[in-house]
Amino acid sequence: MTTTGLAQLDISFIAAPGRRNPPRTPRAASWHNGAIPFTYQARGGIPTRDAPPGAAVWHYVQAIRAAPGAGAKIAIYAAAMRDIAGRLAPVLSIIQQAAPAEPDLAAVWHQIAERRAANMRLFVADLAAAAPLRVHPDAAADIIWATNAPELYQLLVSQRGWSPGRYEHFLVDTWTRLLLAD
Repeated sequence: MTTTGLAQLDISFIAAPGRRNPPRTPRAASWHNGAIPFTYQARGGIPTRDAPPGAAVWHYVQAIRAAPGAGAKIAIYAAAMRDIAGRLAPVLSIIQQAAPAEPDLAAVWHQIAERRAANMRLFVADLAAAAPLRVHPDAAADIIWATNAPELYQLLVSQRGWSPGRYEHFLVDTWTRLLLAD
């Protein structure tokens, strides 16, 4: 396989579990066969309307919904984000960087951001049903959306050398302090 750019890569190379740093190019090549949306799905991303969610996605969502308290819900979600961000952050970074030059990727990036925001509102509704919130639900959803963004994972784990476990603990601590009333 040649590695002259992302357009030359086999999708299994990009989506392979454990592959943390796929090669990057300043331009996202063509992605004419849906490689990026497929890769996002293959690596455990948020399901689209056209594709059923993967088992991992349903597992943590079901666990959150079944958890009896807000603290447990936060811990489950933070553990899931640790796992998902480790797999998806490099791919999402490519999409985000290429979006300004590639209209199709800009649409994918917008879809991902909107879907994430909608899912944060669902998570906040689960939290609010379990315990009083310190802030308005819309603000809580925005705080979670921002703090579980793939960019933050990349900054802390990839650039600052945090372990994935430290990142997970940071999410639990941050969300508990900022979102849950005393």
